[in-house]
Amino acid sequence: THQTSTVVAAREDQQRVFKLYFPSIEYVQHEGYPFEFGKNGNFGLDLAKQFRPLKRRLKSEMVEVDQLVDSLKIELVISDHRYGFRSEKVPSIILTHQINLPVKWYESWVQKIHHAYLRAFDAVWVPDTADSSLSGQLSHNTVGLKAYYIGVLSRFSLYSPHPEKEGHTVVIVSGPDVYAKQFVQEQFAMQRLGEQQFVLIIPPSIALSEVPSNFTIQPSTDWLACDQTILCASKIISRCGYSTLMDLTILKTPFEITPTPGQREQEYLFQHWQKAIE
Repeated sequence: THQTSTVVAAREDQQRVFKLYFPSIEYVQHEGYPFEFGKNGNFGLDLAKQFRPLKRRLKSEMVEVDQLVDSLKIELVISDHRYGFRSEKVPSIILTHQINLPVKWYESWVQKIHHAYLRAFDAVWVPDTADSSLSGQLSHNTVGLKAYYIGVLSRFSLYSPHPEKEGHTVVIVSGPDVYAKQFVQEQFAMQRLGEQQFVLIIPPSIALSEVPSNFTIQPSTDWLACDQTILCASKIISRCGYSTLMDLTILKTPFEITPTPGQREQEYLFQHWQKAIE
């Protein structure tokens, strides 16, 4: 019989998280893309400034993937929205909810490049429902791609049954540090008064000089412990990144979401979800 195994290519910090949930899978080292969000929230400008190193990394990544295909006898490549993580030697699939990027009309060049990269894959797996209920226009297949809608993906699907809700509200801090710090200060300013108890799940990279007495700090380094805190929460306050929205769909916990400033994808998702709630 033919035995199928899975290999995950990721950075060391990503591997540490994956291993908590899938300890028996094989892992190989693979570096990320040289891209950073600017402070002004102009994605097109950020991309233009970093386009050359990004393109160089994309080309080198394709070489690395081919080497992995040969050395590990890979039969199928699945890319988590990484344009260069594909091979001409075996079927390659890209996983993304963004068939369409939320760009302005004058950034149409970004959209054209994006669609060209998607077409280079044998198929696009879209983590959404067939009617794009979670991501709206972002996942509408308007350009004739081989797209398959595979439903909601969340690590909280691994937990069944979910534990009883407790009285605390969980504030989840995520995204680029420059915006994450803003989010923390906003929450402190809004929530420091009253008797409501909050658990703040926060990356260790964000230093806090003063914490209101009704906040408990939980580092996001221990993902399994954070999962339990989130599962038991009576309410969740967070940014509206797409992974978080998929988690909220599975958790069915009351929530309050805000977009990361300048990140148009989150601004669009926020508006889309607000309409759905209304």
